[in-house]
Parts: sequence; structure tokens; C-alpha cells
Amino acid sequence: MIFKGDFSIGRGCRFDIGPRAKVVIGKHGYINYNTNIIITKQLEIGDSCAIGWNCQFLDTDFHEINYDDKKREEDQGIKIGNHVWIGCNSKIYKNSVIANSSVVASDSVVKGRFDVRNVLIGGNPAHILKRNISWK
Repeated sequence: MIFKGDFSIGRGCRFDIGPRAKVVIGKHGYINYNTNIIITKQLEIGDSCAIGWNCQFLDTDFHEINYDDKKREEDQGIKIGNHVWIGCNSKIYKNSVIANSSVVASDSVVKGRFDVRNVLIGGNPAHILKRNISWK
């Protein structure tokens, strides 16, 4: 686990980092209380990120489901850009990417790539709700 600078972590947060996993957390941000971070591969959180309370970051399914037409997807971890706000109770799952200056609405379930900057992402499953947003 690598911190690139000052970063605040609230009470009750749980970090469960696998033996070969890599977690890199940027500077000038925070994770609010009761957030669970369970990483077996990789998590990268950029600078100046605001993560609400009771969020979950999980980069693996832990189990495998087999069926005829399934193509096994390699778990790639999670990447959160710079200046991203993740609302409370949100879940961020394996292979997710959230681009710089974006916002994840509260109670969202994110699984997938959101490579476009300055978007509001929300829902279950999450999708882009608004474009060209900014936040302070």
C-alpha cells in the first residue's frame, strides 16, 4: 500500500489487501467512515478524491461460475482518476475505471470503464447520467 501524500481515512474503514496486490492512493483526498476496500490485484486512487461513507471497492469475485459460452475475464483491478467524488454507499467492482473529475452518485454500482472525464455516473448498473459536469 502506497500513499503519495497526505490522505485522510475515516473510522471503521477496512482494508483487506492480498499478498501480491498493489494499492496506490494519491494525495489531498479522503475516504469517509465504514468503507471497505478488498483488493486482490490492484487499486489506484488518484489525487484529490472524495470517497463517501460506507462504500465498497472489490476487485475480484472470489469464486468462478462456469457455463458453456463464458469467456473468462482477467481481473484487472480498479482505477479511479484524479478529483473524483464517489457518493456514499456506492460499490466499485473489478475492472472498473472512473476518469478524472467525475462524480459517482450515491448508492451506485459501478462495473465497467467510464473513460470520459467530467461525467456524473449513477445507477445499478451505473451509466453516464450527465456530461460536462464539475464539482467542488
